[in-house]
Amino acid sequence: MSETRDQSFMQLALAEAQAAADAGEVPVGAVIVDPATDQVFAKAGNAPIAGHDPTAHAEIRAIRIAAEKLGNYRLSGLEMYVTLEPCAMCAGAISFARIGRVVFGASDEKGGAVLHGPRFFDQPTCHWKPELVSGVLAEQSSELLRVFFRKRR
Repeated sequence: MSETRDQSFMQLALAEAQAAADAGEVPVGAVIVDPATDQVFAKAGNAPIAGHDPTAHAEIRAIRIAAEKLGNYRLSGLEMYVTLEPCAMCAGAISFARIGRVVFGASDEKGGAVLHGPRFFDQPTCHWKPELVSGVLAEQSSELLRVFFRKRR
């Protein structure tokens, strides 16, 4: 996959993250794309506060939208672009959905579960491991989070 293409879809995820921030949610955004056609199946930002739902992370919301559109809980071969390294819950959902490729922006040393913490996809109990690409527009993703939390302090 091309770096320019990855950056283009990450820009869409960043727009979702900004919308989440504007709504008072932690600014994380996710987009699910068909790499064969570049069709966007889902876009979502974090919404646990608005939805009164601790599972309403951007990745989970995007998976739900794409699965509904496709009429299938398996999203085999699709790609997810997300602005922050997925947590353990989201990594589990990505695995169960069989997403083929995950591209993320900022690493998350505290709550991430892909490169940090439990390294979910490297566990022998993990049923499916997507291709992983990290660091795409990482600085922009990190800056959104820094600005958001700076305003909260």
